[in-house]
Amino acid sequence: MSIIVNLDIMLAKRKMKSKVLAKAIGITEANLSILKSGKAKAIRFSTLEAICKELDCQPADILEYQN
Repeated sequence: MSIIVNLDIMLAKRKMKSKVLAKAIGITEANLSILKSGKAKAIRFSTLEAICKELDCQPADILEYQN
């Protein structure tokens, strides 16, 4: 079982670059890259909220549980 991060898919749907999102939500490009790759151990709700607000999406659009 694992959590799949679909952030790259949402970025493509919104035609937004990672660099632009990182700047808009106030995190480094490196931290956003770690999140996108699925290697992050955790995500703050405030960061998830900022991503959802910027991409106009729901948390389920970004995070998916797969068993």
